[in-house]
Amino acid sequence: MVRLKIQQLTKSYQNGVKALDGITLNIANGMFGLLGPNGAGKSSLMRTLATLQLPDAGQVHFDGSDVLQNSQEMRNKLGYLPQDFGVYPKVSAIDLLNHLAVLKGLQNKNERKEQVTSLLQQTNLFEVRKRYVSTFSGGMRQRFGIAQALLGNPQLIIVDEPTAGLDPQERNRFHDLLSEIGANRVVILSTHIVEDVNDLCAEMAVMANGKLILQGKPSDLTQKLDGKIWRRVIDKADLAQYSSVFNVISTKIISGKLHIFILADECPAHVFERVYPRLEEVYFSSLFGAANQNLEVML
Repeated sequence: MVRLKIQQLTKSYQNGVKALDGITLNIANGMFGLLGPNGAGKSSLMRTLATLQLPDAGQVHFDGSDVLQNSQEMRNKLGYLPQDFGVYPKVSAIDLLNHLAVLKGLQNKNERKEQVTSLLQQTNLFEVRKRYVSTFSGGMRQRFGIAQALLGNPQLIIVDEPTAGLDPQERNRFHDLLSEIGANRVVILSTHIVEDVNDLCAEMAVMANGKLILQGKPSDLTQKLDGKIWRRVIDKADLAQYSSVFNVISTKIISGKLHIFILADECPAHVFERVYPRLEEVYFSSLFGAANQNLEVML
């Protein structure tokens, strides 16, 4: 069942940048991945959904309610972890979470204590609950960010670039946490990290320069590219020449060797081998297509 409906959202800033250009999406329960390079408009869309800014035009409905007309009602249902999550310098995790719970309207002391304790346990922070949040590692701070986003049992959770800068172990912990909370709510994961969407999301979309250029199930999108992705190992010095002749959508260093990936309906030359596409190739091929449509996307 669709819970979040976004229709023709448009937003331009005073500097002339059109951050959102007719965005339309229908999102149901579960993890939804929003991919795009820096400057694609992802954060502008997240801020609009979080009622932190108004669009120039368009509509947003959640569970049938007009989000733009009833912003306070939406905030009561919302959990938001922005890209830059600041904390007070000398406040413990339990005290800060308790303070944020009060701000979110959890007035009953016993209920607030129970929820704060439960969230600290869920995010694996209970043992360090008396430490200052400002002393936490990046991964611990992101888990605390999820804990505060879950206060009040929100039905729409927005996380903006949550794993950028995390080491592999913390990233895996964070993935496990997001998977756990995503079953019965709408969770929007905005990121430029393809692996996050591949590991977590059943539905996804790609943005570039304020437009939606691709959407669907990751498995379906990779299947559609089957037979169209070709790979070859080349010398780095030859990359410019290959790029001028073939549709090179991405490159990857594997065991010290440069692999180039080509988008073509047929084998571009006998030296190439066919490979089954990963979501990374789906992502880069969509951006490559957007660039061909004069969207000026930088790969």
